Amino acid sequence: MRTRIRSGDRAAFADLYDRHARAVYNHALRLTGNWSDAEEAMSETFLAAWRTRESVEPEGGSLRPWLLGIATNKAHNANRGVRRRLAFLARGTEPRQVEDFADETAGRIDDARRLAVVHDALCRLRRQDREVIALCVAAGLDYRQAAEALGIPVGTVRSRLSRARARLARISSAPPRGRGRKAEPPGVRGEMESEAAFAALFLREETR
Repeated sequence: MRTRIRSGDRAAFADLYDRHARAVYNHALRLTGNWSDAEEAMSETFLAAWRTRESVEPEGGSLRPWLLGIATNKAHNANRGVRRRLAFLARGTEPRQVEDFADETAGRIDDARRLAVVHDALCRLRRQDREVIALCVAAGLDYRQAAEALGIPVGTVRSRLSRARARLARISSAPPRGRGRKAEPPGVRGEMESEAAFAALFLREETR
């Protein structure tokens, strides 16, 4: 597979896409917290993979770490783009009123809320730690593969993962934010409890 990819074999590249597109998309979704950004990051990942195919080492195992490493950078770029767009909009005028599509989008609310909880928990980690835990826990890479994906030593992967797990452990054991206030915004407590449950799930998965 590596030899065929390096040589520009389109059939091999199509097979590579079929094997790993879902994993690349899921990884980008965890890091961006947005479906459309994840789709764009996935497309850019495979475009970049095609353009840089000659950089693939002739010998080695699965190419998934290579693809996830590219996807990590694309997701980071997407997040930076979102921050720039939000800053621009904040300087603009008030948004115009649009038609209420509540009936059409009601089915997506729960999924969007769960995704927001996942993304919020991960965003409470440092970027480097977030990337390592997304690769090692959610994407299932081992230390060596994560190191290959990120271009860092295996020991660095271990230390970042340990730091991320410690942070998530604190999230999972902490009381919901806002406790003790007289007026707690609707839904905050439940969302924070969900976030804690998500953090705990990451800890359980990592220790299997």
